[in-house]
Amino acid sequence: MDEELRSLAQRLRGESGGSVAYERLLATEDQEELAGVLIEQERPLWAREMAAFRLGCAGDRRAFEALVLLLNHRDPARCVSAAHALAALADPRTPRAAAALATNELRVAYALVPVRLLTRLRAPESAPALITVLRRRLAPGDPHWRVALACVEGLGALGDRRAGDILRSARTHPRLTAAAEAALARIG
Repeated sequence: MDEELRSLAQRLRGESGGSVAYERLLATEDQEELAGVLIEQERPLWAREMAAFRLGCAGDRRAFEALVLLLNHRDPARCVSAAHALAALADPRTPRAAAALATNELRVAYALVPVRLLTRLRAPESAPALITVLRRRLAPGDPHWRVALACVEGLGALGDRRAGDILRSARTHPRLTAAAEAALARIG
């Protein structure tokens, strides 16, 4: 069992109350059974998350929609697990979905994990989305500096020259100065 699955299993064991259904979902290798959990009505969230994670990590694209919904969840642990599974899934729709979630101003409080996923994916959508998010976060008084910092770090990791102007602007924000300087140095 890899570390991500172990972490997910530990968290969901508590939510499930250690039920027989939990043990079955953790042990099964039957992708049809896991996919069935995603479409059955009245399944608890923990069961859907377990099934989506396991399917996503196995490369089964039936998990995509459930994982995207979990990527946008208010619980950061769910978002992190979904991002891990989405990266493993390697579905070509993932970068566009992550970019849409990251740039949604109504959900900016939950944009941190989608921003980090965009960096990890290194897709054509990644740099433009991070630039857009960072530009919005540089507004005076914006409270989402952690999202801005993730954008700065991500743009540095991506090394996309289009980010130069926005990273130079980010240097004027005290919480972003060091990261913006480092990102600019990586871009060259």
